[in-house]
Amino acid sequence: MPGKWKRIPKDGYDLIINEGGATLGVASGAPVVEEDGFAFKDLNRNGRLDPYEDWRLPLEDRIADLAGRMSVAEIAGLMLYSAHQSISKTNPLAALMYKGHDAPDTREHIWDLTGAQKQFLKDDNLRHVLVAMVENALTAARWNNQAQGFVESIGLGIPINISSDPRHLPAGTSEADMGSGGDISHWPDHIGLAAAFDADLVRRFGEVASKEYRAMGITTALSPQIDLATDPRWWRLTGTFGEGLRLVIDMARAYCDGFQTSSPKAEISGSDAPGWGYESVNTMAKHWPGGGSGEGGRDAHFGYGQYAVYPGKNFENLQRPFLEGAFKLNGNTGQTSAVMPYYTVSWDQDTKNGENVGNSYSKYIIGDLLRDKYGYDGVVCTDWGITPDIGPIDTFFGGKCWGVETLSVAERHYKILMAGVDQFGGNNDKQPVLDAYQLGVQEHGEAFMRERFNISAKRLLRNIFRVGLFENPYLDPEVSRSTAGCAEFVSAGFEAQIKSVVLLKNKNVLPLAKKTRVYIPLRHINAGHNWFGIPTPAKDILPINLDLVREYFDIADSPENADAAFCFIESPKSDGYTKERGYTPINLQYRPWKAVNARQKNIAGNDDRSYFGKTGITNNECDLDLVLETKKRMGSKPVIVVVKTANPFVPAEFESAADAALLDFTVEPKAILDIISGKAEPSALLPFQMPKNMETVEAQFEDLPLDMEPYTDTSGNIWDFAFGLNWHGLINDERVRKYKT
Repeated sequence: MPGKWKRIPKDGYDLIINEGGATLGVASGAPVVEEDGFAFKDLNRNGRLDPYEDWRLPLEDRIADLAGRMSVAEIAGLMLYSAHQSISKTNPLAALMYKGHDAPDTREHIWDLTGAQKQFLKDDNLRHVLVAMVENALTAARWNNQAQGFVESIGLGIPINISSDPRHLPAGTSEADMGSGGDISHWPDHIGLAAAFDADLVRRFGEVASKEYRAMGITTALSPQIDLATDPRWWRLTGTFGEGLRLVIDMARAYCDGFQTSSPKAEISGSDAPGWGYESVNTMAKHWPGGGSGEGGRDAHFGYGQYAVYPGKNFENLQRPFLEGAFKLNGNTGQTSAVMPYYTVSWDQDTKNGENVGNSYSKYIIGDLLRDKYGYDGVVCTDWGITPDIGPIDTFFGGKCWGVETLSVAERHYKILMAGVDQFGGNNDKQPVLDAYQLGVQEHGEAFMRERFNISAKRLLRNIFRVGLFENPYLDPEVSRSTAGCAEFVSAGFEAQIKSVVLLKNKNVLPLAKKTRVYIPLRHINAGHNWFGIPTPAKDILPINLDLVREYFDIADSPENADAAFCFIESPKSDGYTKERGYTPINLQYRPWKAVNARQKNIAGNDDRSYFGKTGITNNECDLDLVLETKKRMGSKPVIVVVKTANPFVPAEFESAADAALLDFTVEPKAILDIISGKAEPSALLPFQMPKNMETVEAQFEDLPLDMEPYTDTSGNIWDFAFGLNWHGLINDERVRKYKT
C-alpha cells in the first residue's frame, strides 16, 4: 500500500481511504498527488498539491486559493444556475426542460448526460444544476456520478452543486412541487407542516429530507419558502408556513437547521465549518424581502402580478422570518446558505434611490438592506428567468425583468451584480455575465470588477466546499436506493401527513365505524389550463381509490343505500386575469363575486390595473354543486367534506351542508381515511384565517397578516388562526397558547 492510503475501485469511480485523514471519491483512474504519505486529488492535473486540493487546510484558505486561480470566464460560469433539468424520458414536462436546445436526445440510458448538459458544463463552466425531475434515487445517483466525473476531468475540477425544488409531496402538480417523486418519503407541503404547529417536526423533516437529497446527489434545497402569508389570494400561499409571524420564524429556523446540520459522525473531520458535513444540504431561503404582498393577491411569475404593495406599511415585518429565523439558526451552521429574492417590484420601498425595479435589480433591497444593514454575506441567487426579455403579460414563459425592460440583457446582468447578487437562476449561458463584466470594467476598471467577481466566487465556492463535494461527490447507487424512501423515512413522513390534517367541523359524526356504508360521488373537473398555460380537458373522476376505501368502509352505490357520504373537493380556483376579461378579482368563494368595494385605482404601476366592479369567477364552482347536491340526496344522513386546500376560502357556501369538514394540505388519501375512521386523531390547527366572506378578503391589506374577519360556523366555532378540533372538541393546548395572537 503506498503511504497511508488505499484506492478501492467502485461503480464508475474510485474510493481513496486515507488512514487518519479524509476519504476521497475520484473518477476512475484519475490522478492523485501524495504528500506526507496521504493522497490528495489532483483536480487541475498539474502533478502537484495545490492549496485548494489540500483537505488538511482551513476552509477559507482553500476557497481563497481556488477563487484566485479561476479565470473571469470560470467565475462567470460559477455564477450560473441552470434551467430546470430532467433525468427522465417519461415525464410529460420533460421536453420543457430542454427548450431551446435543438440537438436530438441520443442518451443510451436515462442517467446519461445530454448534449445540452455537456455543453453548459464544459463550454459555459456551469457548476450549479437544478434537477427538477428524476425517475428514482438509483437513476439520480448514476446521473450524479456521470456528471461529477465529467466535470472532474475539465478545468479546475470543480464539482457540481445539484439542487432541487421541494420534492417530498405525494404528487407533483405545480412549480412549487415540480420535483416530487424519486422513491422518497412523502410529507405535507410547507403549509401542511405549519398546520402541525410543531417546529421539532419541521426540523425532523429537514433531517430526513437532507439524507434523501444527499442519496440523490442533491446538495442545495431551493427552499424553505418563508414568505409571511399576508394575502389569502396569493397562488403560492400553499408553499408558505402561514400567517402567524412567530410560527413562521420558528419554522424557518427549524427547516434550515434540519437540512444544514450534519450529525457529529458525518461532519467533515477537522473542518473549520462546524455543523457542516456529508449529511448537510444548503438551504436557499426565499423570497427576500417577502414575496406574498402582490397587489390584488396576484403572483409575480406573471406580468399582471409584478407589483408588491404595502398599504398596511408592514414592509419591515415581512423581513423578520429571515432576520430572526433563517439568519439565526440554533445549529452550528449559523444561517441559511443562500437567499433568493422574489420577482416582485417592492413598490415605493426604495427610500434611497427611488427605484421601482424587481428585487434582484434593486441596490437598495439587496445592497443597502440585505448586505449592509443586516450583514448577510451568503449567496444571493435570483429567481429563475429574470434577465430575458418579457413575454405576454399572462404567460409563465418569457423573462421577468420587471422595471428594467428597456435595458439590454447584458445591462440587466450588470445591474444585478452591482446590486450585490451573486448568481443568475435559470441561465445556462455565461456570455451575458462576461458582457456585464466588461460593462463594469468600462465604468470601474479591471481591478474593481475582478474583486467583485472574486467576492461572489468565494461565496459560491463556500457552499460547495462545506458539504464535502471537493472530497467526495460520488455516490454508491445501491446505498442511494436503500436510503431514499426507506421504511423509517416513509413512516415519519406519513405521521407528519396525519398531523397536518385539520378537522374544522364534526357534528358527532366522526370517527366513522368500520364497515360504514359510504357513498362517494364522482367529481367533475372543468376544462382549463395548468400554470404553464397548457390546456387541460374536462373530465369526471373518481376522487379516491375505492379499493383503499374498502379497507375501512363498505361502498354504497347510491345515497339511498349509504350511511354517509364523502365529498372530495378543492378550494376555489380563480385566475384573476385573462386576455378576454383583463383584470378581475381573485375569487375565494365558489360562486361568482362582484368587486363592488374594490379599490377604484391601483396602488402600483402606471397603467390601469383595477378590477373595480368586475366579477371574479372560479374554475371549480361545480365543487360547491357537488356538496349541495349530495346533501340534498343524503337528507339527514351525514356528509363529510374533504377540501384539498391551496388557499383560505369562504366556507359559508357549503358549511351548513357539511356534517364534518377536513382540510387536506396535499396528503395521501390513506391519511384522510385514518382520521375519518378513528385510526388516528386529528391534531392540526389552521395556519391562516378562513374569511367570513369576500368583502373581508377585499378589505384586508396585502401586506398584513391576520387582518380579516374570520368565519363563524353553525356550531358557533370561529375558524381563525390556530383553530382546530380533535375528538374531544376545540383544541386549546400549548401550541395554541404559544402561537395564537
